[in-house]
Amino acid sequence: MLVTRGFGIVGTGVIAAIHADAIAMLPDARLVAVTDVEAGPAAAFAAARGCSAEPDLAALLARRDVEVVCVCVPSGLHAQIAVQAAKAGKHLVVEKPIDVSLDAADRLIGAAGAAGVVLTVISQHRFDPGLVELKRLLDDGALGRVVLGEAGTKWYRTQGYYDSAAWRGTYAMDGGSLMNQGVHYVDLLRWCMGPAAEVSAVCSTQAHQIEVEDTALAVVRFASGAVGTILSSTAAFPGFPQRLEITGTAGTVTVEDGRIVRRALAADPASETPESPAAPAAAAAADPAAVDVASHAAQLADLLGAVDTGREPAVTGESGRAALEIVLAVYESSRTGRPVSLGR
Repeated sequence: MLVTRGFGIVGTGVIAAIHADAIAMLPDARLVAVTDVEAGPAAAFAAARGCSAEPDLAALLARRDVEVVCVCVPSGLHAQIAVQAAKAGKHLVVEKPIDVSLDAADRLIGAAGAAGVVLTVISQHRFDPGLVELKRLLDDGALGRVVLGEAGTKWYRTQGYYDSAAWRGTYAMDGGSLMNQGVHYVDLLRWCMGPAAEVSAVCSTQAHQIEVEDTALAVVRFASGAVGTILSSTAAFPGFPQRLEITGTAGTVTVEDGRIVRRALAADPASETPESPAAPAAAAAADPAAVDVASHAAQLADLLGAVDTGREPAVTGESGRAALEIVLAVYESSRTGRPVSLGR
């Protein structure tokens, strides 16, 4: 018998619509209620989605038919909201990044563990077909010993995007292009390359009036001895596909916007040609609302599988913390002009 899990969404901004669409794709999930500090937008969102609008977080958490909470508030509030939800016994889907400080991330991970609830941090691109295949090739040893990884996010955001909400482009609530947009591919780089050991970086604000960076460049040394680069920008008009390239002693695979566009494997000479051309640059490169819902739905389905079976989700709170640690190391290295070592 199919068990349907009730979801609640906290925060009804741009990304909440993606979560609602993802929930609607799952046969064993339904959106029960939403809440927001702005009652009007919450009511309009609820009316459009056929669910309830609760007046505040406490009211949403008091609902017994809400078993999973999607935290879609500004990044600097993720832990604050999610800790309350964990204490109420709700399983957690937290938008990226897990928060903007490691202390906040640790509070959230600790609260979820203490409450015995499942916590996943959105990194939906791990479920993209190209990334699934790349990880399989890595796990099978098809690329040999990994030596180099390159992660690039060259997107474009207007000044109007940053001006649309007071929290955008701030250290306290948002972070810059790397924390907000590039963190996805930071997670993917670490997922493929393993733990990072040291980061050297430069950040700058090139094209916007914001207190954080809109461009970040970093060199990463991994614990394995491999090296990598991270590039993230919201100043790259008109916006380009996100790109991940992993090179080993026996091959290279290039992924753009979740699709493998080139694979060259020493064990398979026939593979040493480009695959089908990449699709045009994803609309998300220039429009924050243009996100493919399918990968979000796959991550939510993975969370429900974890709840049902007692296993860990594919993307844990610790995974979210590890990506955040790299981002914060990039910022610290840029501020100090020195390499930053990672690891607890």
